Amino acid sequence: MDTRLLNLLVCPICKGPLDHWRPPAQERQELVCHADRLAFPVRDGIPVMLESEARAISGEPPASAFSDSVLDDHADPT
Repeated sequence: MDTRLLNLLVCPICKGPLDHWRPPAQERQELVCHADRLAFPVRDGIPVMLESEARAISGEPPASAFSDSVLDDHADPT
């Protein structure tokens, strides 16, 4: 997924930051909003930023699942 695109995207619900989630050894990718606890799918390299397409997440994915292209621009400085 294009890092420039990732830097522009925010959660469509709360406008908060998203983390790019890509589990090791899997093709599935998602953009995760921790505030709303939703994961938006990435299909064929295209983020699907529709609330109706998001899945609720119950637990935090392991840190190893996040790619190097995590959106640090929106990180809380505290």
